[in-house]
Amino acid sequence: MSRVVHAARGWIGTPYVHQASAKGAGTDCLGLIRGIWREFFGAEPEPMPAYTPDWGEMGGRELLMLGAGRLLQPATEEAPGDVLIFRMSAGAVAKHMGILTQTGTAPRFIHAYDRHGVVESPLSAPWRLRIAGRFRFPTID
Repeated sequence: MSRVVHAARGWIGTPYVHQASAKGAGTDCLGLIRGIWREFFGAEPEPMPAYTPDWGEMGGRELLMLGAGRLLQPATEEAPGDVLIFRMSAGAVAKHMGILTQTGTAPRFIHAYDRHGVVESPLSAPWRLRIAGRFRFPTID
């Protein structure tokens, strides 16, 4: 199992709290990725800008995609541990993230989901169609 997947599974059950990143206490989808970063690399490399929880936000800056492009490595072939970025509708800003945990015929991912907390969900066709970007953490020894 990928070390990133193992780390992400340690967050399952953490309540959803917008703009938080504290395992067991509260996190949102970006906070989950931030927490995994801290587990492997220490301090976060840059401060987080304020952001809204509105998945339907239109025409704004692509902060998640830009940040991922600066700090993570692009991934072309899917693998457990990939960071997935989702765009919930055409023209909307990409505003959701998760960690791919399983590939193949029954793919799954872990994400922090409003009113559900951190959960592992099937990467069903509707979710798959919303993938806007796929990245990997830098090499983890």
